[in-house]
Amino acid sequence: MRLRSCWIGVSAVALWSAGGAAAQTPPADPGASTEQAESSAPEQGEIIVTARRRNENLQTTPLSGSVLSGTDLANKGVANVDALQFASPSIVVNNFGQGIDFNVRGIGKGEHNTQTATGVITYRDGVPTFPGYFQQEPYYDVANIQVLRGPQGTIVGQNATGGAVFVNSNDPIIGGGYKGYVQASVGNYSELGAQGAVNIPVNDTLAARAAIYGLRRDGFYDITGPNGTDYTGNNGDQRHLAGRFSLLWKPTSQLSILSKTDVDYLDMGAYVASPYQNYRPVGVPALTQYSDLFDVSLNAPQEARDKFWRTILRINYEFDGGLQLRSVSGYSWGNTKYRADLDGTARLTPATADRTFFDSVDERQFSQELTLISPDTSRVSYLAGVFGIWNKYEFLSPFQFVSDNSSAPGPASEYRLQGTNPNRSLAAFGQLGFAITPALKAEVGGRYTASRSINDIQILQFGTPLNADQKTTSDNFSYKASLGWEANRNHYLYAFVATGFKPGGLNPPVGIPAPDFFREETVTSYEAGWKGSFANRRIRTTISGFYNSYDDFQVIIANPALPVFGLQINVPGTTKIYGFEAEVQAQFGRLNLDAGINVLHSEIGRFFAVDQRGTLSLTPCDPTTGPASATCRNLTGNDQTYAPNFTFNAGASYEIDLGGGATLTPRANFGHVGKQWATLFANPTRGDRLEDRNILNAQIAFTKGSVTVTGYANNLTNQHYPGALNSNLYFAGPPRQYGVKLLKAF
Repeated sequence: MRLRSCWIGVSAVALWSAGGAAAQTPPADPGASTEQAESSAPEQGEIIVTARRRNENLQTTPLSGSVLSGTDLANKGVANVDALQFASPSIVVNNFGQGIDFNVRGIGKGEHNTQTATGVITYRDGVPTFPGYFQQEPYYDVANIQVLRGPQGTIVGQNATGGAVFVNSNDPIIGGGYKGYVQASVGNYSELGAQGAVNIPVNDTLAARAAIYGLRRDGFYDITGPNGTDYTGNNGDQRHLAGRFSLLWKPTSQLSILSKTDVDYLDMGAYVASPYQNYRPVGVPALTQYSDLFDVSLNAPQEARDKFWRTILRINYEFDGGLQLRSVSGYSWGNTKYRADLDGTARLTPATADRTFFDSVDERQFSQELTLISPDTSRVSYLAGVFGIWNKYEFLSPFQFVSDNSSAPGPASEYRLQGTNPNRSLAAFGQLGFAITPALKAEVGGRYTASRSINDIQILQFGTPLNADQKTTSDNFSYKASLGWEANRNHYLYAFVATGFKPGGLNPPVGIPAPDFFREETVTSYEAGWKGSFANRRIRTTISGFYNSYDDFQVIIANPALPVFGLQINVPGTTKIYGFEAEVQAQFGRLNLDAGINVLHSEIGRFFAVDQRGTLSLTPCDPTTGPASATCRNLTGNDQTYAPNFTFNAGASYEIDLGGGATLTPRANFGHVGKQWATLFANPTRGDRLEDRNILNAQIAFTKGSVTVTGYANNLTNQHYPGALNSNLYFAGPPRQYGVKLLKAF
C-alpha cells in the first residue's frame, strides 16, 4: 500500500500543549486573531466570536454557531472544507471537482454554476472569498473557523440566506518573539506533506508572520483505457504549494494595520468521476456493469488546476472613548482550469458518445467594508457601515470554454463560450442594541442591498454564432430583531426574527433567444434557543429551533447531457426548511467530549419542471401551472437537494500522563451525514439518492516538550460513498487515509 499523510493547519502553541487545550481557550501566542490577542483572556467555558466585528462570548450572543480552533481542526482530522461536514452539525459539503458548494441547514448551492450567488458566504481573514471556484484552498496555520447558521449579513459583510463561515489564520504577534512550528508528514497513497510558520518580531510596533504549505499525493483511482488498456491521463495526483505573509503594525495604541497575502498553486490532477449506473449502494443488487467508485474507465484526458492570490488590508482606529472605525479591504485574482471525460466511460456507444469538457476561467474580486463600531460599555450600542463587492468572471478567448457532445469533435457538436460576467453588490447596514436591564438586551439591525449582473458573452452554439448582452438588477432591505436574556451566569435564552436575500442573476446564454434572468431569493427566519453551562462551566450546551420560509426560492433544472444548458428558475410557491440543533462540549480534567446533532425538514414550494434525463418532452410545462404529466413533474413538497434530514457528530479524547513531561492522547471523532437527494426530481433509479456517510477518524499523539508525533487514520472504516452527483456522474468522497506526522514547536 502506498503511503499517505494528512497535513493539518494548527497553531504551534496549540499543539505544543498536546491537545489538552479546549476550544474555548484561545492560545495567548500564535493561534489567536488580532481581536482575540488584544482582548482580555476569556473565562473558562467561554468561546469568543469576532464575526460580528466585536469580541463576543458565543454563549451570550443571539445567534447559532460553532467555533473550531486550530487545535480542534487537528484533533478532528479537518484538513480542508470537505472534512468540515463531519466535525460540526448542519453542514453538508458537495464536492464535484471544480465546484465545492457549502450548505448549512440545507441552504447554499444545490448544484454548481457561476451565475448563482451562494447562500453561504465563506470569508478568509474577514473578506469574502470567490463564490464560484477555488474552494480547495487548504487549512494551514489556522487560528479558528467560525460557522454561523441561519441568515447572515444583515450587520456586516455580504448578505446570505443560509449562513456564513469565517476562516481566520494566525496573525503576527507584536512582542511575541520568534515562535512558530514546522511539521512533516508521510502516509499512504505516497503522500508527503510539510508546513510551517514563524512569528517575526521586527520592533516594538511591527511584527510579521510567514507560513508555507506543501503537499504531494498520488490519486485514489485505478483508471483503465478502452478495452482495459493503460490510461495515460492523470488519475488525480495532488501537487499543492501555498504560502501566506502577514504584517501587523501598531504605531500607536489606537491604530492597528494588518495585511495578509496568500498565494496558492493547487494542482488536483483530475476530478475523476464515473456514471452513477456503475455504482452499487449497500443492499442493492449488483448491475452487470458494477464497479467500485475508484475503479474507472476513461478515454479522454483530464486536468484540474487552480492558481490564485488574495491580499487583505484591515485598518482599525479607536477614538478616545472607545468608538472604533474599521476598514476591511480584499482583492483576489485566480485562474481555474478543468478538463474532463464528461461521459465518465471509455465505451463509445450512441448513448454515451464521447462527451468532453474544458474550461479556463479567470476570476477577479474586490470587496470593501467600512464600519463604525461603538464601545460595549454603555447601555446603548450601535454599529453602522457600508459594503461593496465587485466580482468578474472572464471566460477566456479564443473560446476556452468548450462542451463537446460527440465522438467526432467539431463545431456541429460543440458549445463554445467566451466573454465576461461582471457582478456587483452595494450595501448600507446598521444595528442598534439596547440593554433593557443588565440581563436583558434587545438588538435590531437593517441592511439595504442593490445588486447587478451583466452578461457580455459570445457563443458558438453547435456552429451558430450568438451574442448575449444582458443585464439584471435586484435590491432588498433585510432586517434582524433579537432579544437575549442572561437568566444567570450559566443560562442564556434568545429569540430572533431575521430576513435574508440572495440576488437574482442571468442564466447561461443558451438557445435562441437566451433564457430569461431569475429573480432574487428572500427568506424570513424565526429562531429561538437556549445556551447553558454546568459543572463550573466544564459542560457547555446549546439547543435551538428554527423555521425558514423562502419566497422565489432559486433552483437549478439541470440538463446532464448538456450541463451548460441547465437553467436557474424561481419556485413560485413558498419553500419551507425547519428543524432543530443541539451541541454539547465537556471537559473533565484530561477527558474532552463533544457532540452535535441536526434534525431537518425541507419542502419545496409548488412548481413543475421537466426532468431532462428522461424522454424528450415537446409539451408545455409551466413552472407555475404545469400541467402535471409523465414528463412535466409536480415537484411540490420534495426535499431540497443536499439537505439530509439528520446529521450527527461526536468526539472524545483523553490525555494520559506518562511521567517525565510526556503525554499520550488517543482521540476518536465520528461524523454522520444522512441520506440526501442530489436532484429535486428525487429519482433513485437515476442515482439521485445519496447514501449515508459514516466517517470515523482516529488519532494517537505522543508529546514531550515541544515535539508531537501523531499517528492517524481518517475514514477508518474505508467507506466508499458518492460525495455528489453532477452530469450523471458520481464524484467519490475520499477513502481511508492514514499516516504519521511529526511536529516541532519553537
